[in-house]
Parts: sequence; C-alpha cells; structure tokens
Amino acid sequence: MYRSMLYVPAHSERFLSRAHERGADAIILDLEDAVPEADKDAARAGLAANVARVGQAGAAVLVRINSGDRAMDDARAAAAAKVAAIIVAKAEPGGLRALAPLGVPLLALLESPAAILEARDCAAIPAVMGTMVGGEDLATALGARAVPEVLRTPKLLAHYATKAEGKLSFGMLRSIADYTDLAAIKVSAEEARMHGFDGASCVHPSVVPVLNAAFAPSAEEIAWAKRVVEAATRNDGAFALDGQMVDKPVVERARAVLAKAR
Repeated sequence: MYRSMLYVPAHSERFLSRAHERGADAIILDLEDAVPEADKDAARAGLAANVARVGQAGAAVLVRINSGDRAMDDARAAAAAKVAAIIVAKAEPGGLRALAPLGVPLLALLESPAAILEARDCAAIPAVMGTMVGGEDLATALGARAVPEVLRTPKLLAHYATKAEGKLSFGMLRSIADYTDLAAIKVSAEEARMHGFDGASCVHPSVVPVLNAAFAPSAEEIAWAKRVVEAATRNDGAFALDGQMVDKPVVERARAVLAKAR
C-alpha cells in the first residue's frame, strides 16, 4: 500500500541523504523533470547505489524514467537496480508495451489529453500496476491552468478507467506542485480517498504525514468494518446495522477496509 510516494531528485546528494528518514511508503527516484540535462547520465549511473540507500528504512523504491530516447536505457538501469516499479513519464500504450518485457511493474504517468482518453488501454496492459495523472503537464497540453477545477474531470476519468481494470490509482484532484498549503492538501487527500484513490505522490517531505493519515483507514472506519464483518457471520443476505441496510457490497467494502488496516 503506497499511501505516500515522495519524489527525490536522483542526482541531488542533499535530498538523497535524508530520503529514508521521511516516513514515506515509497520513494520515487526521479530521473526526469527534477534532474538537469547535464546530470541525467550521472543520475542514471547512480541508481544501483541510491535505490538501496533511500530504501534502507523499508520504503519501496520506484524510479521515474525519462520519455523519448532515454526511456529504455533508464528503464534497464532501474530494472538492474531491482526497483519496486518504474514510473513511465508521458505514458502511452505502445511505450508501456515496449517496456513490459523488462519484468518490472510499471506505473503509467498520464500527462496528455490523448493519454487520458487511452487510460484504460494503458491500465489493461498486464505489466502496468496502476496509473497516475501528471497535472502540470496535462494542464500545459490543454492550454489550461493546473487548478482543481481543471484537473478534477480528467483525473477522475483516468481513475475510473484504471479501476475498471482492477489496477491501483494514485493522485489527488489537484496539482502536487503547491506543497505549502497543508490544510488544503489534507482536504484534497481525504477527498481522493473518498473516491477510492489508493495514495498520492508529493514533492516535499512535509506532505508525507498528511498523505499517510489521509489514505489509511481511521479508527472509526476500522471499528465500523469490524462490526459489519462480525454481523455478517450471523446473517444471511441483507441485514440492518446501526440503522442502515447492509448487503454484500457493503460487507466487501468493510473487508477491504480491514485489509488496508492490516
């Protein structure tokens, strides 16, 4: 369960040295936008050492690769470093299929209008573990502003397409670029979880505890789920609990809450 995924520039000693202390479920070593062109080759060459380094406290380590000519070399280096998954920037079905033989789970980063419309095709590829939407790139491609009103619909469309294929869906219905308003991020993360998103990425460690709390079941939810599952053992079909009707999908939802809590 990746409640929080913290981006770390793969070339920066300042950020690499403390990444394992941040409490994120996953660390994303970024070879793409966070790395200057002159440092990209060195960042790729350092993956083998840095994957082990940032994951030393138990976080899963993912790598975001570049698109275009660098994609395959980045992906091979990430696979050799035994990453938990490769985040494919500017993802589209053909590129994802080309990377699938590497045998590493892929997380499709959808960053264009075409990619949103092809989200289900991307999610249907067996190697793809899930999707997320790059809000800033998508807004730029649309000629729009990266505000929640603009990003809500495409992010939900991608989310529905991904869940239709039974895959993981990550993100909030806003851009992650504004990391200073923690109160707004908390509201957005809780809203995303209400919609069924599985977690979200962030670019600053101050956001990590907010995401960890928002995407984990609360004590009240766990208590409710336990009551539902326990009552289901005594009842066949639909039954009443706490003044509400409970049937099969509600019981399944309660079991999913307890699975996440574990």
